[in-house]
Parts: sequence; C-alpha cells; structure tokens
Amino acid sequence: MSRPAASRSLLRPADVIDHVTHITPEFLADRNLRGLLLDLDNTLVPYGSYDEAGVAQTLAWVRDLKLTGVGLYLLSNATGQRASFWLDKLEFQGVGLAGKPNPRAFRKAVRALNLPPAQVGMVGDQLFTDVLGGNLSGMHTILVRPLATNALPHTRVARRLERAVLKRYGHDWQY
Repeated sequence: MSRPAASRSLLRPADVIDHVTHITPEFLADRNLRGLLLDLDNTLVPYGSYDEAGVAQTLAWVRDLKLTGVGLYLLSNATGQRASFWLDKLEFQGVGLAGKPNPRAFRKAVRALNLPPAQVGMVGDQLFTDVLGGNLSGMHTILVRPLATNALPHTRVARRLERAVLKRYGHDWQY
C-alpha cells in the first residue's frame, strides 16, 4: 500500500488509515520511519476540543510511541494558544500557525527531529495541507479519517474536493 513519494501524485497519501493509533512501532518499522509530524485538529483531537478525557487513548498512544524512541513533533495550523495547550498535554515539541502546506514549515519541523525527511511521516486529516506539504517535502504521508465533522467553513468545502480526489485513489470516505 505504501509507495515512494516520487511515484505518486502530490495529493496522494502513501497510507490511508482510520485512526492515528493504528500507527504502531511495527507500522513505522515497515516504512523505515523514525519520526512523525502530527497535525492537531481532527487528527489527534477533535476540532475545537479541549477535552483531555475524550482523547485518553490518543494520549496513551503518544506516550507509548515516545517510549519506543519515535520522534514526535506537532505541526498545526491551529492558533498558537491552542497548540500550546495541547503541547503541554502531549509533552513534545511543536508549533501552531505553521502555515501548512508551505514546505518551509515541514523542513523546520524535520530539522527539530534531527532526521532526514525520508524517515519522517506526516500524519494528518487533510489532503491540501498535510498530504500536499508532506509530499512536497519528501516525506511519507499518512492520511487519517477526521475525528469530527465540525470544521471551519473553508475546511468543509475542502472536504468535498478531498472526497473526489480520494475516490480517484480508491478511497470512498464519508465525512
């Protein structure tokens, strides 16, 4: 299912999964990945949520990955205040207002992990920010099903376009 970045469209993720917790140490080893850039809203936590109890499984997943030595970095377009709130809970580095899909943000994040881009996966719920930016930066891209349907108006429009692109690649997700 995984394909090298050079052989796929810039909007085609290398992997498509239902939930971020499906990324296991074995999943990462099979793809030679040693680090992950992680989107926040609708990837790690539902959009707009500040409910830690509602994401206990994800927080445990983060702790487990960190124990295995996987480098983690939050790369989010959420406000700096929102990103800071969750970075305190996640206990790893990252930024808000990242400016995805600008590859500069991805390169800076990869440098923070001290890994080559080919050994870093970009995990997110949006094709036009997470997947596009990750592919432009030479990373392994992993698209996850959005955790919630509530989103900003422009995100709802983008979801319709994403569905058309995903359907072309054999994925018919209902948001």
